[in-house]
Amino acid sequence: MDDLEALEGVGAAIASKLRAAGYTTIEAIAVTPPLEIMEKTNLGFNTILKIQEAARRMLSADFKTAQEYYEVRRNMRRCTTGCKSLDDILGGGIETQAITELIGEYGSGKTQICMMLSVTAQLPSERGGLDGRVAFIDTEGTFMPERVYQIASGLGLNPKEIANNILVARAYNSSHQCLLIDRLFTLCPENNIKLVVVDSMISHFRGEYIGRETLSDRQQKLNQYLHKLLRLAEAYNLAVVITNQIQANPTPFTGEPMRPAGGNIMAHACTHRIFLRRGSKGIRIAKVIDSPYLPEREAYFMITEKGIVDAEEEK
Repeated sequence: MDDLEALEGVGAAIASKLRAAGYTTIEAIAVTPPLEIMEKTNLGFNTILKIQEAARRMLSADFKTAQEYYEVRRNMRRCTTGCKSLDDILGGGIETQAITELIGEYGSGKTQICMMLSVTAQLPSERGGLDGRVAFIDTEGTFMPERVYQIASGLGLNPKEIANNILVARAYNSSHQCLLIDRLFTLCPENNIKLVVVDSMISHFRGEYIGRETLSDRQQKLNQYLHKLLRLAEAYNLAVVITNQIQANPTPFTGEPMRPAGGNIMAHACTHRIFLRRGSKGIRIAKVIDSPYLPEREAYFMITEKGIVDAEEEK
């Protein structure tokens, strides 16, 4: 719903300010905190509250029955990873209206899955895709277009066409990363983006916010932008995939020796959390460690020239 002028109290001038600030749809206006809109548009706070009230009335954003929510969830789509065993533990693939977090050490396959999804998301729905384009925020310099060409060729697709449908931005610090995430609210509806990848979400925050005295500021900022990504996924029915690093557990005798970085902020904000690790003979293992409804299960896959494939299939 992108007819902003249909909202009560919104004329051409206000609609122009909202669009210029990146709020191009009624859904985006309804789910964004009013202070954030005020900062970006210079509109009065009470004006924004009235506009948001009108947007939520139009979207029926009030209490609903569980059955009504179930009907909304039926619009959710899934994107194949190209690996049957991995799709199976994910309930059929990476889902829209949610954040899926890939956790693991270097070389565990996080970026490779993201690159694979950047190709499969463009497939038509009958082949397990999302019929859309991809926005890829690269914070570690690991995005390689050559790999996109390799995977696309392995799937029998046109590599140049696939590469032209992936919009890549290199984030050089946490502030730049946050700016790019803000930009997504305009970029996604204008370019039919159906998959957003942030690889990795935490890297710059860990490198810039050093010391216990900065931990609170880091976590607040991280929390703010994770929830922006979740609002983006819900407003535009797209899939968000982020990667996360691991860190040593200071109390290894009371749990796993390694744990995801980002603490409870990352844990609470992400819908599905998948832990990746390396096995023997080139096999990688993916395990669902947290999800509202997916059981804890493992999948075995390998990384080949074709992308992500089932370990048994490769053998």
